[in-house]
Amino acid sequence: MKNLELWHGGDYNPEQWLDQPEILLKDVEYMKKAGINEATVGIFSWSFLEPEEGRFEFDWLMERVNKLYENGISVIMATPSAARPKWLADRYEEVLRVNEDRRRNLFGGRHNHCYTSPVYREKVRRINGELARRFGNHPAVLMWHISNEYGGECHCPLCQKAFQNWLRKRYNSIEDLNRKWCTAFWSHIYSSFDQIESPSSIGEHKVHGLNLEWKRFVTEQTADFAKWEIASLKEAGATQPVTTNMMYDYKGLNYKRLAEEVDVVSWDTYPLWHKEREILTARDNGMQHDHMRSLKKQPFLLMECCPSSTNWQGVSKLKQPGMLRLSSLQAIAHGSDSVMYFQIRQSRGSSEKFHGAVIDHSGRDDTRVFKEVCGVSDSLQQLKEVRGTTVQSRAAIIYDIENRWAMEDAEGPRNKGLYYHDTAVKMYHAIRKKGFNVDMISMEDSLEDYQLVAAPMLYLFRCGIEEKVQTFVEQGGQLLMTYWSGIADEWDRCFLQGVPNDLTEVLGIRSTEIDGLYDGECNHMVSPGAVNEGKRYECKNLCDLVELQGAEVVYVYEDDFYQGYPALTRNRYGKGTAYYICADVEQKCYDDLVEQVVKEGGLTPLIEGKIPQDIEVTSRQSDGYEYLFIQNFSKDPVTLAPETVREIASETILLGALTENGEIGGYETLTVKRKKKEEK
Repeated sequence: MKNLELWHGGDYNPEQWLDQPEILLKDVEYMKKAGINEATVGIFSWSFLEPEEGRFEFDWLMERVNKLYENGISVIMATPSAARPKWLADRYEEVLRVNEDRRRNLFGGRHNHCYTSPVYREKVRRINGELARRFGNHPAVLMWHISNEYGGECHCPLCQKAFQNWLRKRYNSIEDLNRKWCTAFWSHIYSSFDQIESPSSIGEHKVHGLNLEWKRFVTEQTADFAKWEIASLKEAGATQPVTTNMMYDYKGLNYKRLAEEVDVVSWDTYPLWHKEREILTARDNGMQHDHMRSLKKQPFLLMECCPSSTNWQGVSKLKQPGMLRLSSLQAIAHGSDSVMYFQIRQSRGSSEKFHGAVIDHSGRDDTRVFKEVCGVSDSLQQLKEVRGTTVQSRAAIIYDIENRWAMEDAEGPRNKGLYYHDTAVKMYHAIRKKGFNVDMISMEDSLEDYQLVAAPMLYLFRCGIEEKVQTFVEQGGQLLMTYWSGIADEWDRCFLQGVPNDLTEVLGIRSTEIDGLYDGECNHMVSPGAVNEGKRYECKNLCDLVELQGAEVVYVYEDDFYQGYPALTRNRYGKGTAYYICADVEQKCYDDLVEQVVKEGGLTPLIEGKIPQDIEVTSRQSDGYEYLFIQNFSKDPVTLAPETVREIASETILLGALTENGEIGGYETLTVKRKKKEEK
């Protein structure tokens, strides 16, 4: 396989068909016909690779890898650690996880193993080493894929001891820990690190500092296990880059930390297409693409998507004709160098037998899905020169998982529905709608490269975010910050100097109270004067009550006892401007606000002209060129603005077409290559 190609393939499990060699031969024929140039093999194969402890059988895998490579199909070789064989669980009980109620699991499932267990680590090291020695120099192997969708936690005695030792390194003393965790509340003071146990519903789970640190520890232990896996491959001679696949909006791990251990980020996307207006699903899915790309600020891999319907979602909805190609190209537009599926051949039995695949149970190449996969391949061939190009963003959203952990554990002001994700999506939608690439960053990241930064519900301040935000605005940045920000420090202790702590001067306001609204209850934002007269926006869930400390009022509340209170404020600080959105307000308000900010801040979008509501615009860049992706997430044709049509009329079109009157077809993608503009 040529490295200059975009990768097209997916998970392939030949071990399920070893007793039917005619199927294995037909698979290769069909892969070639579908333009598949990559297959990910070895995931969940441990029982076939090591059927008994110490007895390794690799000939079947070598035969399949050789056959694939002979036919122009390269492989991503996976380690099998995501699901252990039965003999391992039977012989070594410690490898099985213990739940938070301190009960050890029975054998079964996938990630049902302890990352701390020395036995499990040694067995993984051994099988990984055997794989690396056999396949590390094989020309077919492009990359290593460690495990599969890391997740979950273990509360066994080994993990308890590891947690205690981890805490010892983080705190100066047990007194320091008690102070930062506020254990004086309910008299839950610890006298030694050995007394500390992981949170449990049948034990301690009301000390928020403990809960937060446990989640950090789980991430660290998972990342350490990933590091262990990678080291076992490298020590045995593997030289290829390494990845692991991440998941949609996953709250179990801090992916920023896990990404440090791998060379390339990859992830699995399964949007609920056709459930609501497609552009809304596209925005949510696009935000996740951008999150994964932003973890390392480099191209990522789309490791899994479904060619048709899944089997595990509440409703297994088929992708309508054209949606597979459109959604696949959305990944490319947002920075992916691949489109890969789960799965290439549909399993015959067990839990994913009805999960969609390139080759279904009928084993035919004349199905609608197979033909659409062939169409994706054709499009990827036309776009192969975008491989390795990057996405440059002047806008960013701070979407921080540790902030989310703390906020959703805080017990107030709403314990059912803080809608952090939804708020971020509304901000993302508004910025994308104006034609900007967006990075999804954490508080660990720098703000230097951005002109516009949105910070939804920045409840917890860490990593010096106050100083970063202050400098950003002072030097000319445009900041959009919302309610429920600047409440607590990195140990989830409430600030005593007022809210939003050290950003009061930057934002020009002080938060005094926050009102949690019942489901179905609402308030409204309205203009206090003639400037925005007639505009009225609905607010739900949370309404922040603030007093002005230098900011000017843009909107006020219309209802309740805080009628007339500021609801949206603007503060000039240094060369920049900081907006504070006081309530969980409807999408239209964000749309209008971002439009105003873009105009006042002099920000330049990717294209000229108003962008129709069903269109998404994204771009990638090489040293000399920009690749503009204009995608229509409506089944019906959409007419682009005349300014847009004029702008791209003389440029090179790599994919798609416009009609004479400037229409882009339903579910179509237009990719335009143009010389990169000079940076202002």
